[in-house]
Amino acid sequence: MRIGVPKETWPGELRTALVPANAKKLIRSGFEIVAESGLGLGSGFSDEAYIDAGVTLHSDRQSILADSDLVLRVRKPDASEVSGLRRGGIHISFLDPFNEQALVNSLATHGVTAISMEMIPRSTRAQKMDALSSQANLAGYVTVIQAAYHSVKAFPMMMTPSGTIRPCRVFVIGVGVAGLQAIATAKRLGARVEAFDTRPVTAEQVRSLGAKFVEIDLGEVGQTEQGYAKALTDEQIALQKEGQKKVIAESDVVITTAQLFGRRAPVIVTRDMLEAMQPGSVVVDMAVESGGNVEGSVLNQITEIGGVKVIGQGNLPSEVSRNASEMYSNNLLNLIEEFWDSETKQLELNPDDEIIQAAVITREGEIVNETIRNLNA
Repeated sequence: MRIGVPKETWPGELRTALVPANAKKLIRSGFEIVAESGLGLGSGFSDEAYIDAGVTLHSDRQSILADSDLVLRVRKPDASEVSGLRRGGIHISFLDPFNEQALVNSLATHGVTAISMEMIPRSTRAQKMDALSSQANLAGYVTVIQAAYHSVKAFPMMMTPSGTIRPCRVFVIGVGVAGLQAIATAKRLGARVEAFDTRPVTAEQVRSLGAKFVEIDLGEVGQTEQGYAKALTDEQIALQKEGQKKVIAESDVVITTAQLFGRRAPVIVTRDMLEAMQPGSVVVDMAVESGGNVEGSVLNQITEIGGVKVIGQGNLPSEVSRNASEMYSNNLLNLIEEFWDSETKQLELNPDDEIIQAAVITREGEIVNETIRNLNA
């Protein structure tokens, strides 16, 4: 079975879907791997490292896509490349299927079996394949590093002959994988950290990291079966905004990570909250790619509102592209190994398997994922 790995072409994307160490493992398992020259340069992996692992490198991108049984990549394919994929072949990447209906339809029309890494379920068995979590973990780290760089204050408390420097106050809104890593990183840097999430169950996780959980009574809230926060009502959003106003005003850094799976992110930090912060404060909007949590944040820009820097950089995992590539490549390797039949030398994608039911979007000319099919109805 031939695996093809094209180089990522999305602007600013430095990650790669396959690192040399994992390529070697797959070749040892019986795969042939053909990849586009330069695929790992943005993550610090040379072409020579891939050649040493047994990968065949080509510069002809179209032939790699057309001649591969399985295509691995980070980003969704460009619409113009779908027709060049092998009919009956398998394509694995992030797809954004909730917002890319035309792309999903095209993949189905061209007979591609498309696996969306966003749709890997959050279960014990699938944890090792959960690319959303592996990348969010790194994104949470990056938000704190960015905030520390742009802040006019040092993070840790310092006692010096010239006086005592109080620790920077950091407020993290949204305590998922990214939020927990942001809390942990800010604490390691010596900051005083507070956090809030609409799911009360996260309070103990926050406290276990040495941070303070901000209590805001929103009434009945909860989370989905996959562990994502449920959407709040307009009244609950108003209560959240009111409850966090004072904390935001007293914070030197605010990091927002609140996202709703498959939906637009809620605006939870408004302009008047930003204007109540001290000049020189920093707000990092991690949800900017899905609409943004912060009023006035702009994708891939740093804007200044009332003396407060609002950072809206997208694709945060790419800032630590080597580690992000290693983690994503591990997720793909684990997915392939889970369904690889060493006797038949085929990926056995059993439609009754819970992971396959969740993650396979198109197959044999049809949209087979029920949720996505209903969106396209």
